[in-house]
Amino acid sequence: MPPDFQKKIVSDSELQDAVTRARKAGKTVVQCHGCFDIVHPGHIRYLEFARKQGDVLVVSVTGDCDITKGNERPYIPQELRAENLAALVFVDFVHVTSEPTAEAVLALVKPDIYVKGREYERSHDPGFLAEKKVVEHHGGRIIFSSGEIVFSSTKLIERIPQTSETESSRVNLACKRHDISLSPLEESLRHFRDLRVLVVGDIVMDRYVQCDAMGIASESPVISLAQRDERTYVGGAAIVARHIAALGAHPFLLSAGADDDQTVHAEHLLHGEGVETHLIKSRPALALKTRFLVDETKVFKVDCAQRLPLDSVAEKQAALILEQQSKIADAVIFCDFGYGMLTGSLLERVLPTLRQNVKFISADISGGRASLLSFRFADLLCPTEREARAMLNDHDSGLSAAAWRLLQETQARHLFITLEKRGLVVFERRSQDRSSPEWAGRLKSEQLPSLADHAIDRLGCGDALLAAATLSLTAGDSLMQAAYLGSAAAAIEVSMLGNHPVEIDLLRDWLQSRRELQTPIHNRPAAAAAL
Repeated sequence: MPPDFQKKIVSDSELQDAVTRARKAGKTVVQCHGCFDIVHPGHIRYLEFARKQGDVLVVSVTGDCDITKGNERPYIPQELRAENLAALVFVDFVHVTSEPTAEAVLALVKPDIYVKGREYERSHDPGFLAEKKVVEHHGGRIIFSSGEIVFSSTKLIERIPQTSETESSRVNLACKRHDISLSPLEESLRHFRDLRVLVVGDIVMDRYVQCDAMGIASESPVISLAQRDERTYVGGAAIVARHIAALGAHPFLLSAGADDDQTVHAEHLLHGEGVETHLIKSRPALALKTRFLVDETKVFKVDCAQRLPLDSVAEKQAALILEQQSKIADAVIFCDFGYGMLTGSLLERVLPTLRQNVKFISADISGGRASLLSFRFADLLCPTEREARAMLNDHDSGLSAAAWRLLQETQARHLFITLEKRGLVVFERRSQDRSSPEWAGRLKSEQLPSLADHAIDRLGCGDALLAAATLSLTAGDSLMQAAYLGSAAAAIEVSMLGNHPVEIDLLRDWLQSRRELQTPIHNRPAAAAAL
């Protein structure tokens, strides 16, 4: 974009100075406000009309974190939306606001005329009424006009396919907006080795049976498979602990086990990978999930597991171990697969103590037998969209509304909702002070597209995300840095068939290959640029 256009995009102070100069020159200031996700002919007519009402046209734009029009909105990041508007000759200034309504920027500009679409003429929306009050308080007036042609950004976006170039651009801008770059992420990885993490949950054995497709069986219309090979992975809460160890930290796994060969195998593997364990022998066998595959395609899955909650003696033992380990742990990760290791009474008993003793608590669930609502006052929850909606019995509300309700019911601090191949959405409260009105106010959100170049097997992606994000936040990283590192671990995991721990060296090499993390040469320190 030519430099003259870029100068139109102004900060708070620059906007205030520009408006002050215009008023001193006797000019009439007009303001419009909106999302402007795709600038279509309806917007052009609307803005042209607004410019004709005065001498200076200010267009304020809702920032990405405050747009609540769907999971993948905004389609265009705020920087590009601002540039699109600044390129219009009849727009004088563009300002991106970090507030959910135009109330604050209207108080700053104090426009003589505020132009809104005709659909607001009889609107009783509280946000618009607050904007109207500000405009009229400062002596301005509101004109309603939507131009002569009506278009819908939402309908246009629904017809546009997602492309790798668009996703890459959104990742680049997210990294730029939140100062996510290679050097701080590498420094975060170095801090992982100082962390002790307590992992609590069910162990699940993931069995993969590789087959050849032989066709249709002769005795009935059913697919016929010939078994070639099989492999069993130690998963569930155990793979989260294995990720923690592979990323350089020190995990302790508390789970339920059995007096069988599978438990012996799991313990031997975990100890060999640096995972300290305590398995309460309280069930006849570990949960086993068998997946039958042809090449890399899963044909069907068979679960051999039952829910067997801890009895009173085992629960008392688990509580004692948790209380002891929490005295030396930096973080606790709960992984509830619904097989009975995490009971409601155990959580009620230990959560207050854990909350006092450890720096960070995160939780995730898998399957319909577990409920994330049990993990009250956690620092981070990481459900899929399907899991979150199923827990709330809410399949119709916008994702932001569902996220707000989930955070309110759990009183958790942060929330990542994963969208499978579409990445994840980060939800953050506007204040971490529980006594502040903003604690229960509208959430800030940002979608981070998937970082995976290709997907082979989605098993374990959520576990890798949970482990890496928890380590990142415990190490002191920002929420978006943690989301990026978690997404990076998930991208590595999805590229492998089976449930494997993500090694720190592999993660470091992956980060070094990412273009969005590279600092441009002109932004590097002189000494570094000369090397």
